[in-house]
Amino acid sequence: MGKQFLDLKNPAEVKTIIESLPFKKEVERVALEDSYQRVLAEDVYATISLPPFKRAAMDGYAVKAEETFSASENKPVILKLAGQIKTGEAPKIRLEKGACIEVSTGSPLPEGANAVVMVEFTEKKDKTVYMQDSVAIAENITDKGSDVTEGELLLSQGTVITPYKIGVLSAVGMGKVPVFTQPKVAVVSTGNEIILPDEELKYGKIYDINSQTISTAVKSCGCLPISSEIVKDDYNSLKNRINQLKDVDIIITSGGTSAGTGDVLRAVLDDIGEVLVHGIAVKPGKPTIIGLIKGEDDKNNRAEDDKNNKKIIFGLPGYPVAAVMVFNIFVAPFLKKMASLDIATENPTLELKLSRRFRPSRGRLHYVLVKIQDDVAYPILKDSGAITSLAEADGYFEVPKNVEIIEKGTPVEVILLGDLKSCYCQ
Repeated sequence: MGKQFLDLKNPAEVKTIIESLPFKKEVERVALEDSYQRVLAEDVYATISLPPFKRAAMDGYAVKAEETFSASENKPVILKLAGQIKTGEAPKIRLEKGACIEVSTGSPLPEGANAVVMVEFTEKKDKTVYMQDSVAIAENITDKGSDVTEGELLLSQGTVITPYKIGVLSAVGMGKVPVFTQPKVAVVSTGNEIILPDEELKYGKIYDINSQTISTAVKSCGCLPISSEIVKDDYNSLKNRINQLKDVDIIITSGGTSAGTGDVLRAVLDDIGEVLVHGIAVKPGKPTIIGLIKGEDDKNNRAEDDKNNKKIIFGLPGYPVAAVMVFNIFVAPFLKKMASLDIATENPTLELKLSRRFRPSRGRLHYVLVKIQDDVAYPILKDSGAITSLAEADGYFEVPKNVEIIEKGTPVEVILLGDLKSCYCQ
């Protein structure tokens, strides 16, 4: 325990390592009502045409359009009322010459009819209807398949299911939806000083910030967060807890990653897995760990380089701002890829002038949180333990590791934190 950082890696190298991490995609079928915000695992084709029959688009009377061509308010065409077709009913009568049939919006159109006169332009008297306006052929009707034809592609694989997509699936009668299984992500806060929000706050203790913060962020990436009890900074406690998390795809811890004697994640990984990254040349977030843990199947696998059965672990720093920034920049894109979410769209950026002279940390890529006011970027000068920094921040800008000072008024590219902010205070 207490090993120093073996190899401080640059951010680009770390992203390459993360992109190469192994994961499996599985498919399940869920009830339509449970498919909201899930990702389609297959192309979905229409099993029926929509609408499935020719229907009235307005309340009124189904007619033969050519019989109304001379109709006007002063000289209406008089047609015999031959019956009525309600919505949900199959037509039992055929429209004959000189007649009309009463229909409602959505009613199937009777055979022999080719238009609908709106009820507003008619007058009903006993068994006759006075048509006071003419209609063209196909007016006020909706043809079968005018929206979707049977066999047509409705939704593509990879589509995120929104309320409107659920409406489309409902329209073709799909009760079960093929979706990618949500990756299960265990979220573990570590630290002797951490207590639950409803516990009495004694001197030297702090409430657990990271569990709910990171769990909500995990959910925003299309994954299923699995909450864990707080684990003490103790080798056996952490090792035992990690070994208990057998049914998850990824473990995310916060705390226990620094090179101090009280931080034990590195020692646990050296024992039960392998460390891929221990230390990133960024601020905040330097003491980040990325590793693989041997799975049950992997223990019996002789191919030492086969990583497919190993569990991924991300060890985030304990300070909330550092944990969130590392999650957003390094972990979130990978989780979204696992969840089959589109990660091609990057957060929008703005070029703004800096409000004041700023002296970054040298030797590391520095992520600087800013508040935007009147098109000016104001650096938030709080440490990585100040969770309110995230609530105040509108975005951040990056400072290369060898920059010594940035003068007031210098244009900087601010990466907006829309998703991050809404998720924490993505």
